Amino acid sequence: MQSPSDPYVRVRGAREHNLRGVDVDVPRDCLAVFTGVSGSGKSSLAFGTIYAEAQRRYFESVAPYARRLIHQVGAPKVGEISGLPPAVSLEQRRSAPSSRSSVGTVTTLSNSLRMLFSRAGDYPAGAERLDSDAFSPNTAVGACPECQGLGRIHRTSEALLVPDPSLSIREGAIAAWPGAWQGKNLRDVLDTLGYDVDRPWRELDQEDRDWILFTPEQPVVTVHPVREAGRIQRPYQGTYFSAQRYVMKTFAESRSQTLRAKAERFLTAADCPVCEGRRLRPEALAVTFAGRTIADVVSLPLTALAALLSEAGGGATADVLTGDLLSRIAPVVELGLGYLSLDRTAPTLSAGELQRLRLATQLRSGLFGVVYVLDEPSAGLHPADTEALLAVLDRLKAAGNSVFVVEHHLDVMRHADWLVDVGPLAGEHGGRVLHSGPPDALARVEESATRRFLFDRSPAPRRTVREPLRRLELTGVTRHNLHGVDAAFPLGVFTAVTGVSGSGKSTLVDAITEQLPGVGRLVRVDQKPIGRTPRSNLATYTGLFDVVRKLFTETPEAKARGYKAGRFSFNVAGGRCETCQGEGFVSVELLFLPSTYTPCPDCHGARYNAETLEVTHRGRNIAEVLDLTVEAAAEAFADTPSAARSLGALLDVGLGYLRLGQPATELSGGEAQRIKLATELQRRRREHTLYVLDEPTTGLHPADVEILLRQLHGLVDAGHSVIVVEHDMGVVAGADWVVDLGPGGGDEGGRVVAAGPPSEVAASGTGRTAPYLARALAGGTGAR
Repeated sequence: MQSPSDPYVRVRGAREHNLRGVDVDVPRDCLAVFTGVSGSGKSSLAFGTIYAEAQRRYFESVAPYARRLIHQVGAPKVGEISGLPPAVSLEQRRSAPSSRSSVGTVTTLSNSLRMLFSRAGDYPAGAERLDSDAFSPNTAVGACPECQGLGRIHRTSEALLVPDPSLSIREGAIAAWPGAWQGKNLRDVLDTLGYDVDRPWRELDQEDRDWILFTPEQPVVTVHPVREAGRIQRPYQGTYFSAQRYVMKTFAESRSQTLRAKAERFLTAADCPVCEGRRLRPEALAVTFAGRTIADVVSLPLTALAALLSEAGGGATADVLTGDLLSRIAPVVELGLGYLSLDRTAPTLSAGELQRLRLATQLRSGLFGVVYVLDEPSAGLHPADTEALLAVLDRLKAAGNSVFVVEHHLDVMRHADWLVDVGPLAGEHGGRVLHSGPPDALARVEESATRRFLFDRSPAPRRTVREPLRRLELTGVTRHNLHGVDAAFPLGVFTAVTGVSGSGKSTLVDAITEQLPGVGRLVRVDQKPIGRTPRSNLATYTGLFDVVRKLFTETPEAKARGYKAGRFSFNVAGGRCETCQGEGFVSVELLFLPSTYTPCPDCHGARYNAETLEVTHRGRNIAEVLDLTVEAAAEAFADTPSAARSLGALLDVGLGYLRLGQPATELSGGEAQRIKLATELQRRRREHTLYVLDEPTTGLHPADVEILLRQLHGLVDAGHSVIVVEHDMGVVAGADWVVDLGPGGGDEGGRVVAAGPPSEVAASGTGRTAPYLARALAGGTGAR
């Protein structure tokens, strides 16, 4: 039994994911950094084991009835953990937040601001005092009734719904109608109601056209379908609904992104005419504080909001509330997010920005004696902002907390009190703790992939800067904080776009379209998930699964049984196991204990039924092939060109450790981005292609960055162009051209402060990137 005064968190026998019975001791009350190449097992140790066990223990203390109301994670695969305090997790959640979620709701600043307007606002003479909920667009009492608090309304028109009026209804004049049987049904119902479906649309009476497109009525009639040879079609009751109703309902309610995107093509969005885009009822907008409405205040950058609140008077109540707001805003500004406004919606924030907002909220919580487990807090941070982040982490530690950070940034590693290096490589070649101790001692661990980058201070190798083929000119870009910005991007070279968070980098590169002269084919490679459910995986996304299923259909056994490609899909009835619907596991509901997932009792996790698994290709059934790593599959399918090309591209971007059937939900943003890049690399393109990548090194160990850069520079050498938005000064130092935006974020940014080869931008002294780029070129700590 451990002593109560034992200052360590001691982990014994951790086996989560690829961890190999790991034993490790990490001291409490310090800044401990967990590092290692992507897929080595560091997140499995920090989040999947240490944090998961702390959360499980907390739930054990909650009343059984209350436990039923909380989504619980299962117990991690670990022998024992001692010395573990309560834990707070700050992960980079990659799920899409709601459009009603904003900076104000994430930081809870909106609550205090609404209270300020409710209790200390200036009301019109005779107006009744409003409750704080009346100042929220997300409540029934506050939302503008016309737009339901969204600020924008969607409308349609005849021109949008019927793009070609020379067609008849039977020929498909109403483009917004659904396809297949439902569209035919609507046409048959109209025919039954007496409308001419064979005359050109423009020849119909305007009154009839308006009814067909916009009627709120939903008449039900008996339809007698036109008989077709060989088919018996019985009469049925058909309901009519207008094209407008179908489009609006699909856009508002459909869970299918494809259907919603199609419906959106027939809609126009505009500011609500009642609230003018301000989302609130008139009563709330009539109340002011310091001469401004709450809609005005939430649109201010946080730095400007802090200045406004500091200067405002208003009596004792206002002083208490403004004081609370200022103390909450300070850590957000300190973390380099002062350019954000409270009404900035959460989906427009990067994962790094969201995590830092939650970190700022924790700074004010006053908790002590807890373990904070953070997932790459430096993600999306310019080196100038990383220094402020380190100061914040030190403050959390000084308040009596333990700070455990999963991180790749070398400056954060050097700043750590304790370093846990996991590896040596990824997947089945990792899962071991190579070093757990002070950072300097890692210098003696030869098999560590981190060691070389942490201690090698030699100057960056000088590379001959490529000459551009031509230039891509952007003129007058006006969006967000860019106001009439002109920028030139040389083509045929590797360009890095730099600047502090919020300076306008992503906004500028988003202005590049295929319509601009010289672009040719445009490919954007982002870090969004490759799928939102476990049914999407590496093999399905890259198209590799189609090749594998075709190989199985060509086996003698499959031909004899008449099996087609669909038989080998776990998403389709026929070949899959019906007990688990092709999931491979079943959920067992245990009420007040966490739901537990157990392998399917029929297929034992294979996802297919027994008959399908009897078909083998070179001794492996389809489930065994999906369980192969990319590395093993590359050997198994070396003589199948279409599979070998796809697997080779995945190996080239350093993803050899992933399993072919690994669910999309288990992949990090960096892994998803490299899968997308590999999918592009396997396509043999001869025409010029412009690749645009937004922070491609986020979530990557420096060793993985080297592999990625080899591929990106290879694309340029093959005659293509690459533009990356990047904070890693090592990557920027190796670019041919740099476009630096700034000088600050938000209203203080949005200008090109320097452009040219890296050495010229470093020597320019303008902007906040120059000194860090100069250090990277000289081999200092600015490189990552």
